[in-house]
Amino acid sequence: MAADLAGVSILTTPPAGTETVLSEEALAFLADLTRRFRPRIEELLARRLARRAELAAGAELDFLAETAQVRSAEWTVAPPPTRLLRRAVEITGPVDRKMIINALNSGADAFMADFEDSTSPTWRNLLEGQRNLAEAVRGTIAFDEPATGKRYRLNDETAELFVRLCLEEECPEFLTLSAYELLVSRENPRSLP
Repeated sequence: MAADLAGVSILTTPPAGTETVLSEEALAFLADLTRRFRPRIEELLARRLARRAELAAGAELDFLAETAQVRSAEWTVAPPPTRLLRRAVEITGPVDRKMIINALNSGADAFMADFEDSTSPTWRNLLEGQRNLAEAVRGTIAFDEPATGKRYRLNDETAELFVRLCLEEECPEFLTLSAYELLVSRENPRSLP
């Protein structure tokens, strides 16, 4: 069933329980981002294709001349937050409910919820994954195993949660806002909308 909310057309029925992911506010935000940045994204993608063609024709890789001052300047970045200094044990996995709960409860230092390699990028998987992460950040994610009745809930102490999104070429358009890992903090989950 198609719907048009906030200038965004949804061409199929979203999976049950993902209403918060595709709320009118979220869709309005997405529409605004698209209107604002789509021309620049298209420009950069065209430049990327042109550069690939140049490299395929034998051009060599080099830094941009206009960034020379940045490279030659004396500068540093802020140190990482203390809670991220120890990352000796990390788990990467898909964004399904049971995996997220088990990975966050595993005792590992970090869990990277992976929308790229570990998750088949279907409409259902991506929307449910977004909902699952929102619940994990708020500490409300739960799963009851239908076959055994076993209940899965988050422990008080969990791994740090990272999220890896898809690259533009590999992922549906609605999930291409970032190709970088995003840190999702659970320090004050109750303050999140």
